[in-house]
Amino acid sequence: MIKSSKNRLTPQQQPLFPGNNLFDKIARAVCRAGTLPRKELHEAWEMAKRVRRKYRGGRVMDLACGHGLLAHIMLILDDSSQTAVAVDKKIPLNAGKLSKALISTWPRLKNRIIYKQVPVQEITIFPDDIVVSAHACGALTDLIINRAIEQRARVAVLPCCHNLKESSTYGLEGWMEKTLAVDTVRAMKLRSKGYQVATQIIPDDITPKNRLLMGEHLKRQPVEKKKSQNSLYQTKINEQ
Repeated sequence: MIKSSKNRLTPQQQPLFPGNNLFDKIARAVCRAGTLPRKELHEAWEMAKRVRRKYRGGRVMDLACGHGLLAHIMLILDDSSQTAVAVDKKIPLNAGKLSKALISTWPRLKNRIIYKQVPVQEITIFPDDIVVSAHACGALTDLIINRAIEQRARVAVLPCCHNLKESSTYGLEGWMEKTLAVDTVRAMKLRSKGYQVATQIIPDDITPKNRLLMGEHLKRQPVEKKKSQNSLYQTKINEQ
């Protein structure tokens, strides 16, 4: 199975995911919807499970969301988040079909996923939110990071399509590849604004644009450490 495939998953491909683990259940729901390429399924899953290992609770803000799969998986992994807002300047017409397929498997998601077709600049972010974005192109990733910083909200981005004319390398391209320099500058910006930064990668057989950047403002940590004692989430993650 080629995880990086851009071919759309269809109902006929459900037997490719026969297991009783959480990922296979999500994959079968995505197949039933028939709306997403295989690559996006794996990207959203690999990102969401890494983010939820670090950050729990809070309203999920899935910016530049596309169909909103990441928003759904974030709630599936952690039920202590009450809602998820999926934001894009143009929501795909069949996004509702994907949402319906996932809600039919997890009825507790009903009325908890909110789609908003507006520019990222128009969204209100609160300090307790967790801002996530998978492959927001170019400088849109920088905008999303800046919006999170404004409210000291937690943030996790998987950058792509680096625009070297708009995103600075701060001269680091003499030491490292240019797109890595851009993401390094992003990490250092978060650090300079009082964030504890975490960097990971998702498997490169899904995408070469696999650098996951996460940040949490230092003033949040005592609260989050208490939340992490809840074992419900860890039980869900261990299913995979």
